[in-house]
Amino acid sequence: MRESRSQGEGKQLINFNYRKDGVRDTMRDPINVLKSLAEKACVKNYKYRRLYRNLYNPEFYLIAYANLAKSQGSMTAGVDGQTLDNMSLARINNIIERIKDRSYIPNPAKRKYIPKKNGKLRPLGIPSTDDKLVQEVVHMILEAIYEPTFSDYSHGFRPKRSCHTALTYVKKNFTGVKWIIEGDIKACFDNFDHHILVNILRRKIDDEAFIGLIWKFLKAGYMEQWEYHCTYSGTPQGSGISPICANIYLSELDNFIDEYKKKFDCEPTRRKTTKEYEKASRRYRKARKALMEAEHSTPELVREFKESRLEKMNQPYHNQFDEGFKKIQYNRYADDFVVGVIGSKSDALQIKQEIKTYLEKTLHLEMSEEKTKITHSSERVRYLGYDFNIIHSKSMKRDKNGSMKCPWYGKVFLYVPKEKWIQKAMDKGAIQVKLNKSTGKEQWRPMPRKELMNLPPAEIVSKFNSEIRGLYNFYRIAENVGVLDKYYYMARYSMLKTLAGKFRTNVSKIKKRFMKDGILRIPYETKKGTKYCEFYHDGFIKHEKGYDNVSDILPVYKKYDSRHTIANRLKAGICEMCGANTDNLYMHHVRTLKHLKGKDKFELRMIEIRRKSLALCPECFNELHTLKKNQG
Repeated sequence: MRESRSQGEGKQLINFNYRKDGVRDTMRDPINVLKSLAEKACVKNYKYRRLYRNLYNPEFYLIAYANLAKSQGSMTAGVDGQTLDNMSLARINNIIERIKDRSYIPNPAKRKYIPKKNGKLRPLGIPSTDDKLVQEVVHMILEAIYEPTFSDYSHGFRPKRSCHTALTYVKKNFTGVKWIIEGDIKACFDNFDHHILVNILRRKIDDEAFIGLIWKFLKAGYMEQWEYHCTYSGTPQGSGISPICANIYLSELDNFIDEYKKKFDCEPTRRKTTKEYEKASRRYRKARKALMEAEHSTPELVREFKESRLEKMNQPYHNQFDEGFKKIQYNRYADDFVVGVIGSKSDALQIKQEIKTYLEKTLHLEMSEEKTKITHSSERVRYLGYDFNIIHSKSMKRDKNGSMKCPWYGKVFLYVPKEKWIQKAMDKGAIQVKLNKSTGKEQWRPMPRKELMNLPPAEIVSKFNSEIRGLYNFYRIAENVGVLDKYYYMARYSMLKTLAGKFRTNVSKIKKRFMKDGILRIPYETKKGTKYCEFYHDGFIKHEKGYDNVSDILPVYKKYDSRHTIANRLKAGICEMCGANTDNLYMHHVRTLKHLKGKDKFELRMIEIRRKSLALCPECFNELHTLKKNQG
């Protein structure tokens, strides 16, 4: 049985396979395809064939479309000037036809630069919307194949992993390291060797059509100032396949360090204790026994017991320079990595040189000498926006059994860098820092944010809330997360001054007008009556766990089976304005819902159903665009 839908002009068809009993063929279901690919991922020497045919499946593109529609970046036009607006089944089918006859050629990416924190510019490549759809499908397939094989050391651009999982790994596994190698690969994303990447892909993928499509994306080039530039290396940051290709490429480094670790690690079943510790332990046991057996404790016995216990706690249990015990730990997030070394500094230097040599000879990448440093574990190391170091405090604390121990010695502590939250406040314009010439000290002054004064009062408070919560959520696992109280103080008074500027009054009158029980509450009207937007007042408490980056890959796709998803709205064939049944729906998109003012019936409808998109029949779609054109 075959079901076909007319796609308007040209009578193009999208076909869905069904079995004889009328049930849709599950072999073409993208979820089942991805499951099948993932199940074979860890099979040794298994090669994937006939991957390219999955690009003929319109269901893959509908899932890709649903993924892209969630992002505001989907409304950013590429070099062809198109966005997700005007998406239709016919448009998807046109892509599939070009994929089938191998005439599909990706457009060059539109080059855009965004500022980096060091003042330099980071190049981004913005693909055309049709290319984004194809890249998203390729990304799903590659992720199903490679994600199960990636190392536990890797945390960047992966499901259920984030900066927090990387830092938590460091905190848990870098205990007791003596030296830390801060690794950085120079212009990593711009320097990936295309031939090496394709050769890595060919180890698992035996499908030259699929490999050829990836070649096309790698060689698509970019447009800058309307001038075409070829790409000879690298994966453009901003493309859909760039993150997964980077992880596939850099997983070679993970595997190299894993093999190096197996050779380097030397961990005897039992490490010898130092003579000093054994001597102090004998003295402690003797003093403890004398104190326990004495009928009446004397000051001399108590003093001897305390002194012997302190001496024991101050002696190292193992020899720190024991050549029989060596170990390394490793963690990577994208192109940043750290290696913890339990051993000598010469060991750390040797490891650094080995990694540098491997990167240059095998992966054709250059290690940044400026950013790659070897640091003693007692000094703070900057990694993923946090500072961390190994604590050497011998402060004692009783455990649950009542024994005195040094619970913090050798542990990794994470910290909020002071300059991070200061820079955050300065970037937002919330504070002004001036030097007091008489004292030579910095003076901080909260400032109003003039660019927010035209917003409604509740939106101003909500904007400050989102910035405070965003900073707190990122640094919530730091030991000193409480220092964000200082940022909060600055942000709070900046917000009050912004509201005062909006209402042309002063801060004290704003407090008197909106503060109740110490909480600032701004009223705003809804259909259900007056509600209040409260300024953040939950404090900054340390959490042991952070946030995962995204959900797992397969459960994410399951939710698209719901009848309310954007893909199923497109397939439903019902115009969401006039209710007409049609085989040729077009999707209308806007960047954000909150900026709609209800100027016409289409905006009113989107506000009513609270969606950034509308499924429209050809007549309504043409009416909408005629209206927008007349509005200018």
